[in-house]
Amino acid sequence: MTDTLEADVTGLDVAPSRPRELLLAGGAAGLATADLVAVILGTGTIGCPAESLAKALVDRVGGLRPLAAQTPVELASVPGLGEARAARILASLELGRRFAAEPLARGAAFRAAEDVFRHHHARMRELRVEQFRAFLLDGKHRVIREELISQGTLTASPVHPREVFGPAIRHSAAALVLVHNHPSGDPSPSSDDLDITRRLAEVGGLVGIRVLDHVIVGDGAFVSLADRGLLVR
Repeated sequence: MTDTLEADVTGLDVAPSRPRELLLAGGAAGLATADLVAVILGTGTIGCPAESLAKALVDRVGGLRPLAAQTPVELASVPGLGEARAARILASLELGRRFAAEPLARGAAFRAAEDVFRHHHARMRELRVEQFRAFLLDGKHRVIREELISQGTLTASPVHPREVFGPAIRHSAAALVLVHNHPSGDPSPSSDDLDITRRLAEVGGLVGIRVLDHVIVGDGAFVSLADRGLLVR
């Protein structure tokens, strides 16, 4: 950011919206992104209120994801922010990322593929290599634990049945839900995805541990092989 934010905010005619008061009165969901950033900033600078500074910042970087990609040094160097405001912004974004990426807790029941996507999307969509994970479930489809099975390359994550069913047998799992990401962002299943899913489902049938679903996570989207009828049960 070579230009200053002062140039961006010059001429902005932003009426004081008092976003903190609006948040306290009606909750955070109704506030615009810039207003939420303004709450985090707390105060603006001389001649530039927090609302104007926040709007200029969000407009300049192009949204929340580019904002989250800023380093502390880059953000702190933006005129009008400084180290304290930059730290508050980055800490808030990291909390949001961790909340979104929090895995299904032990004892939580698996109900649908959307549960897996919701809990892993924020974490897995940022990965540059494929990760293959498995949820180990009990007889009522409640989570026993989550296992990282393998981590591979940009286009593949090698998986062997023993790596999947070894932990499942050790922890007395009755069922599994498989999940992996596509770094390309497109969750469409490949022929290799279908082959390994069929193979794991067949092995599961032999050892008495049912594969309930295989969820492929992309950028903002997912595919459930079970929902598409592509999972041999």
